Amino acid sequence: MKTRVITAVVALAIFIPILIAGNIWIQIAASVLAVVAASEVVLMRRTLLIDFGAILTMLGAFIMTLPNDIWQNLDLPTTLQPASLLYIYIILMLLHTVVARNKFNFEDAGVFTLTMMYVGLGFGMMVSAREAGLDTLMYAFLIVWITDSGAYLVGRQIGKHKLTAISPNKTWEGSIGGSVIAVIAAAIYTYYFPQAYGWWIMLAISILLSVAGQFGDLIESALKRFYHVKDSGSVLPGHGGILDRFDSMLIVLPIMYLLGVF
Repeated sequence: MKTRVITAVVALAIFIPILIAGNIWIQIAASVLAVVAASEVVLMRRTLLIDFGAILTMLGAFIMTLPNDIWQNLDLPTTLQPASLLYIYIILMLLHTVVARNKFNFEDAGVFTLTMMYVGLGFGMMVSAREAGLDTLMYAFLIVWITDSGAYLVGRQIGKHKLTAISPNKTWEGSIGGSVIAVIAAAIYTYYFPQAYGWWIMLAISILLSVAGQFGDLIESALKRFYHVKDSGSVLPGHGGILDRFDSMLIVLPIMYLLGVF
């Protein structure tokens, strides 16, 4: 517990100033987090980080965190625009299945491509949300953090009915309780810090995001269960890996974007 608390304090002491500063700092943080998170999936799949497919995955995750205007500023040819780069990435992955002589197969290519998009888009949206405003990004963190904490506290007190076999410690009581507490907190927050839509619409969106955040947690739990690991990594002593800490955000932020919150 002591290690867990110390890690949390140090991480917040580093991360919160970055969130406040924004600009290049949040871009650097998002890119680094994306690369580390992608590497965690690579290692869970028991692939060396120096493998061509692994390098391509981490590089792809990094590129996907970059803002769209960077391509315009660089004035690159059409063949090097984001959509074209994705095609190039897929072709290189498929070619690697041939060159690697069955040490890297079609399934590996699929997993790594999905990883690159899942992680890269998620952390890329963190940058976009911060560009929309610190209050917008903090709204996302508020929902995720309070849902998670609320679900844990309520689940410990009154949780009796198991939510899913994927994560045996989670209960329906905890899940519902966490969402109720998070939505109440979000209602107060959006009253003082209005977002893209009116208060009632944001209330409905908050419910959806709280549920989505829990699915994000379960998605990562399913991933770890499939690979028979307890944590996605060990970069955060007492907390596991980057995916363990940002799994909900990787789903919540893209949904916020799709709903036009930023």
